[in-house]
Amino acid sequence: MQINTSEVWILAEQHDGKIQPVSFELLTRGRALAEKRGSRLNAMIFGSNIEEGGLRELISCGADRVVAMEAPELAYFLVEPYAACMTQLIGQYQPEIIIAGATSTGRTLMPYVAMNVHAGLTADCTGLDIEEGSGLLLQTRPAIGGNIMATIKCPECRPQMATVRPKSTRPAQPETGRQGEIIRLAALPELLNSRIIRTGFIPDEEKFNLQDAEIVVAVGRGIKKAENIYLVRELADALGAALGATRDVVDRGWLSYPHQIGLSGKTVSPKLYIAVGLSGSIQHLAGMQTAERIVAINKDPEAQIFKVADFGIAGNLFDILPELTERIRKGERIW
Repeated sequence: MQINTSEVWILAEQHDGKIQPVSFELLTRGRALAEKRGSRLNAMIFGSNIEEGGLRELISCGADRVVAMEAPELAYFLVEPYAACMTQLIGQYQPEIIIAGATSTGRTLMPYVAMNVHAGLTADCTGLDIEEGSGLLLQTRPAIGGNIMATIKCPECRPQMATVRPKSTRPAQPETGRQGEIIRLAALPELLNSRIIRTGFIPDEEKFNLQDAEIVVAVGRGIKKAENIYLVRELADALGAALGATRDVVDRGWLSYPHQIGLSGKTVSPKLYIAVGLSGSIQHLAGMQTAERIVAINKDPEAQIFKVADFGIAGNLFDILPELTERIRKGERIW
């Protein structure tokens, strides 16, 4: 087998044999990097009885080769067997770049593997690119509490490894007739040892998962005080939306950290994003600018948020929100 050490790889994820959405977001990132490097894009995935249709979908959405390593012990994520299998694939294929989602799997597995293979790793990236001339991976991520953006390079260690925020880019779309190679490998027994066992799974009971919500209503410090949050919550309830917030709102204790959107919070990409009383700082925009439709409500017509909004309402949110909520409850068309 001929090894091409300039190749780009992604870590695709599965659950119960089905490919997870973050895998297709990584294909978008990986495809752009592979094209700049003039190399193939590969996907590695670990599991048990992974659906053939899902592996073919990875090909149709941009992968040139998919390597699936399988065993019953890999059905659910455990760091030691996953790391052993990934380390073996790195030794076999010698990839130049590996990117993974900054999911619970990616955040746990990638540092473990990076230590095993003595590679560099940049976590929680919001941007990836290839440097002209050197061909190095440029890994951009927030630093110093989200106040600056740092771009990191690994000129010596290989592979160059990075995790990327979920929902920070659009998922790759299938291309009819696209061809690629699928390799299924049985994991060797010696790779499957684990000091940890999976005893059960407790699902998240939260009504709305902010990162997966199709509609998000986010509030900024223009709401003035915690007692006024109910106005935004009522709008979110009327829309069946998740409630988000800026860092200012969370720092003031008006909403808890799981609601925070931005460089130091979560990244969302809903079909509809309603920004209420927030200015649109760079840190916040980085967490929501991939939304399909953005509606902004702010009394300052010069607010930065209006520059990225598809629809804008310049006015007093304390007058607008009650009327808007009532009209939505009545089923009236708003925009």
